[in-house]
Amino acid sequence: MSTDPDTILLETEEHLTKALEHLKKELKGIRTGRASPAMIEFIKVDYYGSMTDLKSLAAISVPEPSKLHVKPFDAQSVGDIKKAIESSGLGLNPMVTGKEIFIGVPALSGDRRKQLSTHCKKLAEETKVSMRNARRDGNKHAEGLAKQAGTHFPEDEIDQLKLEIQELLKKYETQADEAVAKKTKDIEEV
Repeated sequence: MSTDPDTILLETEEHLTKALEHLKKELKGIRTGRASPAMIEFIKVDYYGSMTDLKSLAAISVPEPSKLHVKPFDAQSVGDIKKAIESSGLGLNPMVTGKEIFIGVPALSGDRRKQLSTHCKKLAEETKVSMRNARRDGNKHAEGLAKQAGTHFPEDEIDQLKLEIQELLKKYETQADEAVAKKTKDIEEV
């Protein structure tokens, strides 16, 4: 258990930061109307029995707005990479040419755009739940300060700490909303 207000605030902010970073990573993997390496860089590829991120196995580039180019570092892994992209659920159809893979990124249908926007909002809500859990834990630790043997924290200090935790939560929730709004705008852009 934390022993002072500063540590409690730092630990709470650390949890909030981790939740926000996780959301941003998840959002990167959601496709928009145009090609982006982020769409596929975290696809897991079975590389010699080990599940590895695609970005660790290949150079990913965007030669055209609607096309991705994947150049594996190990030519032997082309088949495994192709299979991983096909089974990723992104609706992409990789074409192998020699030791390289080209992926045409089709335009999103209106229904698919709505599904992806809804998925983004769902991720935001999950992130906010995680953030609120961090607030709850921080508040619990703050209340624990009052009960610690040998120390006495005035009630107004504990209330101030809870207020600061709430302000942190608001700040991070706003950042999460902004990230989702930006991604939703990208998805809905034709």
